[in-house]
Amino acid sequence: MQSRKPVIGICNGFQILCEAHLLPGALMRNDSLQYRCEWLHLRVENAETPFTSRCAPGQVLSMPISHGEGRYVADDTTLSELESSGRVVFRYSTPDGQVTPQANPNGSERNIAGIINERGNVLGMMPHPERACEALMGGEDGLLLWQSVVEWAKQGVGV
Repeated sequence: MQSRKPVIGICNGFQILCEAHLLPGALMRNDSLQYRCEWLHLRVENAETPFTSRCAPGQVLSMPISHGEGRYVADDTTLSELESSGRVVFRYSTPDGQVTPQANPNGSERNIAGIINERGNVLGMMPHPERACEALMGGEDGLLLWQSVVEWAKQGVGV
């Protein structure tokens, strides 16, 4: 995308961003072959994006997932590039922030739950922050993403 306007693809939206080649990799069938609908934990890997500026690096967020095809895959070169350039935004983790195979609900490569493009304005993620905005619904951690985008927009950066 030529503009710096923020774009977020959640769940199927992440799949579309990958299929449209706006983000690298692909989303495949969960390794368990089961549809997963549950709350889990995400560790913030990059808190310097328009989507995560209200988060701290290493902060653990709680959000739900709801998918049968949420396993993020890419070749090793792409995965290493994503990691070395700070483009991995979220990883599945334990409540205390440990990245373990047991914390990975779908078999995503390197526990990746969300990535951004090279310009930093396109985010794809499998968990649902829009479903984590009310305490009554189970949690409010998703608000941090929306508050981050609002704060970014108020600054007028690249808009």
